[in-house]
Amino acid sequence: MSSRSSHRLYYEDATPGLSIETDGMVVTEAHIVQYAGLSGDFFAVHMDDQFAQGLGFKGRIAHGLLGLILLDGLKNRAEQQFAAVASLSWHWNFRRPIHAGDRISGRLTVSERRLTSRGDRGIITLAMELRNGDEEILQDGTNLLLVQRRPSGGTE
Repeated sequence: MSSRSSHRLYYEDATPGLSIETDGMVVTEAHIVQYAGLSGDFFAVHMDDQFAQGLGFKGRIAHGLLGLILLDGLKNRAEQQFAAVASLSWHWNFRRPIHAGDRISGRLTVSERRLTSRGDRGIITLAMELRNGDEEILQDGTNLLLVQRRPSGGTE
């Protein structure tokens, strides 16, 4: 069992207002190229500095969805982790470009929660922000996350 198991957050722990800061990571050229290969998205703004500069960027930019999946990975490695079953939906906004070399981190805040119709699990709404090293919001949105209830059947 992971050493992080003591920081597992069940539905009962995920009260509105709970906020978690993730660790950070640096987005690399390798992330961008590997994402292009996996997704098949080789659009020039992601692969060609000169093309991206012609569009007003300082250089090529990361795929927007790459930022989302990196934030989801940071969420899943955070000091406090939700006892997640599955993501149910995403509503996502792309505010600013992400460049290779940018250090990113996330802020996750529980904004709502409810029990499922059977009552054996919960659904939490996470307000999520992806920020750069200057604390500028690069991306933000919400994630509906299906989470386990505490095995002892804890109270709401």
